[in-house]
Amino acid sequence: MPVTPTTRHLDDAQEEVWTDARGNISFRTAIGDGTTDTADLCSGVAVIEPGGWLSLHRHEAPEIYQVLSGVGEVSLDGVKHAVRAGSAVYIPSNHEHGIRNTGSTVLEFVYVYETDSIEDVEYVWSRRTDEHRDAPQEGMPHGK
Repeated sequence: MPVTPTTRHLDDAQEEVWTDARGNISFRTAIGDGTTDTADLCSGVAVIEPGGWLSLHRHEAPEIYQVLSGVGEVSLDGVKHAVRAGSAVYIPSNHEHGIRNTGSTVLEFVYVYETDSIEDVEYVWSRRTDEHRDAPQEGMPHGK
């Protein structure tokens, strides 16, 4: 597939919803979901309802979160950090991380991976648990 400058509306991306041990989260990957003529980066928007989370995990691709709305808590290598609208989070390759909504409104954030496609991101779920959710069991899907 040739690489070309691309625009795409988020509503044109398929929504994926997880309601299992990986988390209680929905997301749409607008650039780099396998349908765009793009390379090097992929990006989308995740939504976590109050009480929702994305379980602790790691992956090869570095990642950035840019919080658009709401409040939450990001765990980075076991250290918890409060985030809110306007917060940016940098996650280096293979560092453990997860995020949860600690507020009473939706937590929404942009995610950007340094990879050609979200399909290339293989999640390695942490075996330990945090105080809110169990880690996914063996055999849980790794990719988005």
